[in-house]
Amino acid sequence: MTSKYWEEEIETIPRPQLEKLQVERLKRTIEIAAHSPYYSKVFAAHGITSDSIKHIEDIRKLPFTTKPDMRANYPFGLVAGDMRNDGVRIHSSSGTTGTPTVIVHSQHDLDSWANLVARCMYTAGVRKTDVFQNSSGYGMFTGGLGFQYGAERLGALTVPAAAGNSKRQIKFITDFKTTALHAIPSYAIRLAEVFQEEGIDPRSTTLKTLFIGAEPHTEEQRRKIETLFDVKAYNSFGMTEMNGPGVGFECTEQNGMHIWEDCYVLEIINPETGEPVPDGEIGEMVLTTLDRQMMPLIRYRTHDLTRVIPDECPCGRTARRIDRIKGRSDDMFIVKGVNIFPMQVEKVLVGHPELGSNYLITLSNEDADEMIVEAELNELSTDNYIELQQLQKAISREMKDEILLTPKIKLVKKGSLPQSEGKAVRVKDLRKNK
Repeated sequence: MTSKYWEEEIETIPRPQLEKLQVERLKRTIEIAAHSPYYSKVFAAHGITSDSIKHIEDIRKLPFTTKPDMRANYPFGLVAGDMRNDGVRIHSSSGTTGTPTVIVHSQHDLDSWANLVARCMYTAGVRKTDVFQNSSGYGMFTGGLGFQYGAERLGALTVPAAAGNSKRQIKFITDFKTTALHAIPSYAIRLAEVFQEEGIDPRSTTLKTLFIGAEPHTEEQRRKIETLFDVKAYNSFGMTEMNGPGVGFECTEQNGMHIWEDCYVLEIINPETGEPVPDGEIGEMVLTTLDRQMMPLIRYRTHDLTRVIPDECPCGRTARRIDRIKGRSDDMFIVKGVNIFPMQVEKVLVGHPELGSNYLITLSNEDADEMIVEAELNELSTDNYIELQQLQKAISREMKDEILLTPKIKLVKKGSLPQSEGKAVRVKDLRKNK
């Protein structure tokens, strides 16, 4: 009988033993990190050694690491290992908003990462008999190679299709009998549209599992994807600074993402004060690597907003679960004193079948702060002006209930908004002196 666990001993380890393992690995991580130019100065300034850690709660004695810290020490100021002899790969963030963050890996780091991704995929029900297709970009972006090496470690037959070219993706799914697909949520919905444009029912394929992540999405969007493809779609969490995919994943319960605490220390803090918040309360996620040798990161502020789900998971895994990412503290925008996340807008739009998947929020302040939401109509939507007006008014009412103000709603023709096969751009902020 096949086990439901990839590594049963570590996945079901009792909490006291897990915390003991975390303390051992955290002490070792501090010893390694002390060899980096950045952390050697930080530890000296705060009087930190591995002896500072007696209990896992002692991690709060350590200062946070931030993206500006990484950028200020670009490219290799946080590298602790012997990069010339042991460094085997560099990954980086896109750097679209400034200097990219860089992560250097040793062979040990890559092996550990591949095993974590394999564990994630296995947790969601994928087995070596599956055919796995990856529609993520390969290169500096970690989603491509991360899932590739994880799927190979699992033993699945892999199709490294890479990003874009939707008609080719569909041909591969059809011809190779793909059973599991990795795609960012907005692209998964776009792919279903291309299936339909090609006269193929996306529910008629051999697909049974979708892995979605890399951009915030609502539960409504996940259910829409499942309905479009007649699959189970599993939420995942990862980021370049923490390796990439493989940090956390949903099990078949689909009720929160298990964070693999043998390899990461998870904290949820108040983003304003830096203090921990109780389980169940939303805050900013902070992560510390525990099994990375070349470039460990300590108390890295992710800016991702989520909460710990306090109860135990029926699947039997003891790693704590986080809720889906609500948004990023730095994605939030303020209109007329109201804090708004793009996912709140999406939550309303997804509830209207007359609308397609693409939308754009534009912010301007030429006269006063104005928020415009453009949403594409489905091809089958009515041309009846009265019905469109009624739809517009319904969306406006729901928006006011959700975000506490009424944006201007524009219903536009399908295909008129910019399409992206990478992460979707949802907000265009044109405000001056914002």
